[in-house]
Amino acid sequence: MQAVHLEADRCRELTGLPQVLPVGGFLWISCERDELAATQDRLQEALHRWTGTRLVWLHLSDLLNAQLPSTYDATSAYDLLVFRRLAASPATPEPGNGTQPGACASADPRNPSPQGRADLAPITPDALDTRPVGFAVFDRVLLTVHPPACAVRERYLKRLADLTGGADARGGSRLPTSSAELMLRMLNHMVDSYLDLRRLLTRQLGLLQHLLLDPKSRFNDWHVLLDSRNALNLLEDTCEDQRSAVQEWMDSLDEWPASTDAAERHERELLRVRSRDVIEHIDRVLSHVRRLEHSAETAVQMHFSALGHRTNDIMRTLTVLTAIFLPLNLITGFFGMNFDALPWIHSSLGFWAAFALMVATGVGLVTFFRRKRYLG
Repeated sequence: MQAVHLEADRCRELTGLPQVLPVGGFLWISCERDELAATQDRLQEALHRWTGTRLVWLHLSDLLNAQLPSTYDATSAYDLLVFRRLAASPATPEPGNGTQPGACASADPRNPSPQGRADLAPITPDALDTRPVGFAVFDRVLLTVHPPACAVRERYLKRLADLTGGADARGGSRLPTSSAELMLRMLNHMVDSYLDLRRLLTRQLGLLQHLLLDPKSRFNDWHVLLDSRNALNLLEDTCEDQRSAVQEWMDSLDEWPASTDAAERHERELLRVRSRDVIEHIDRVLSHVRRLEHSAETAVQMHFSALGHRTNDIMRTLTVLTAIFLPLNLITGFFGMNFDALPWIHSSLGFWAAFALMVATGVGLVTFFRRKRYLG
């Protein structure tokens, strides 16, 4: 469990939970889910000393639940928001490396290599594993509950240290001034990992679409396509839950008591701007996922349409060949009858005359069918 005090342009990491809330700024308490389960009584007592209230037991169980979807709830003393993040940041594999989950080996979806097809791996729902991160937002205390080895937690601890040390002074970055702002910054970072995932999804579906529409290939990777579509559906459901949770948080901002302080009103407006930015990023992921789903469905329909068109071409060619050889079979059948008085039977030119008639009939039919575009 880590405690960080943020105030104005400085932050410092505390050695433990303080007895009293520091004067000025706010306190960020971060812990892993197992740590919360082991120290919940001590943390509840500390929250009561600082804020005069404890976490509701139902909210505490939500923070300890590793399967909870993104959700939002509020009390008169604090807001609770649970947001699911990717268990691991997406990484685009190197060409020819089929070991990454959800990765395809081909570097170019428009020109997949045979090795790329052999190493084609689906974007399975397991590859899009998500873990919940819980936020309990008090006026001057932020409690965050993370999964084990959470990259978001480590990143923001380092980020705050860099900002305090002036590493980002040129970029105009500043420390968060409230617990709600720090929560929104962390949410924004978690949503950005979903934005990075779009390239991997586009690459995977692009290769699948190319294989579906390639007339020289026989597409047999239906399990890959099915797993990828299931992963897209799972991602869409996750993003919809996230959007609903952040939207409820925004609605709760409008219900806060009006303030007469100009600085506080400005800070509240900044919170609304950051909340809208988080929702806009989620909407971008949602719209991209829905476009990919539509593209995959369209590619499947085009695949079966192409198969039907190819089958029609084959049947048309076979029908035309049958129509060409049917008169030839009629001629050979006519001269093959067992009658002694057939014309040209006893003539030395009979064979050549029948052969010329068959060739003329075949050439005439081929020319006729080509003009009708039944061949070629």
